[in-house]
Amino acid sequence: MIENLPQTRGRLLANRPLADLSWLRVGGPAEVLFTPADEDDLAQFLAALSGEIPVFAIGVCSNLIIRSGGIKGVVIRLARGFNGVEILPDGRIRAGAAALDAMVAKRAAEAGYDLAFLRTIPGTIGGAVAMNAGCYGSYMADICESIRVVLRTGERCDIPAARLDFGYRHADLPEGAVVVSALLRAPKGAPAAIVAKMEAALESRAATQPVEDRSCGSTFRNPAGFSSTGQADDVHDLKAWKLIDDAGLRGFTLGGAQMSPKHPNFLINANSATPEDLENLGELVRKKVFDSSGITLQWEIRRVGERVL
Repeated sequence: MIENLPQTRGRLLANRPLADLSWLRVGGPAEVLFTPADEDDLAQFLAALSGEIPVFAIGVCSNLIIRSGGIKGVVIRLARGFNGVEILPDGRIRAGAAALDAMVAKRAAEAGYDLAFLRTIPGTIGGAVAMNAGCYGSYMADICESIRVVLRTGERCDIPAARLDFGYRHADLPEGAVVVSALLRAPKGAPAAIVAKMEAALESRAATQPVEDRSCGSTFRNPAGFSSTGQADDVHDLKAWKLIDDAGLRGFTLGGAQMSPKHPNFLINANSATPEDLENLGELVRKKVFDSSGITLQWEIRRVGERVL
């Protein structure tokens, strides 16, 4: 396929293994991996690419299990040229989709803007937009003013946050669109105080989560509709980790995969796990939690690519 793809100033690699680009260090190859040189290059490539060829954008794959069969079509990975962070004169922050969340938080803090919650979120701004990433009660929906995307047709457009229909781990992006940057707004604060806030969050995370292990963060969503007050159906008072713990699955292993002994809602690559080990353990957990509680856990980690039978 690579011989029939549009010319580019970027880089095209056929059958490029993705495991080394994956947070979990697992996964098969991309049929073609495309690293565009810049936004113009990306737009021109997509405009010339046959509509029959699927495209899939990745960042640092911090919320993905890539199956052993790899990903068909063109996998787009944004790198240099898409990782800038700019503090605008009016105080808004423009962050490239490939910019790491932690780096954006630190750059904002230096300028006196509080994006501290991003400091503990592994991943990039593009992924944070797509998943409405958040923690400690703050989400991308709270700070995102608009995003810039390149559509599957190669057209470029800016989309206001109000049109993204942000929800729990969800943003309504156009099919095939590649996020290239986000315009963020943040409250002002004293840089030293923001840095202290970030350091405290990192310490809290290290105390309760397996930060030294290979994981994608929370494996399953906290179930909705179980408020302690019963006043709303979009709250998440019931925690997935508690359901997993109550089902006796803390530390449970399957092949090289394990539900973390430290935090049972973290699925970790404990011992050279395969993608099948990870996904099968997750499905086993879902079954056992349903058997013990009657609640069906929903994956928060995305599973992508082709299964190997």
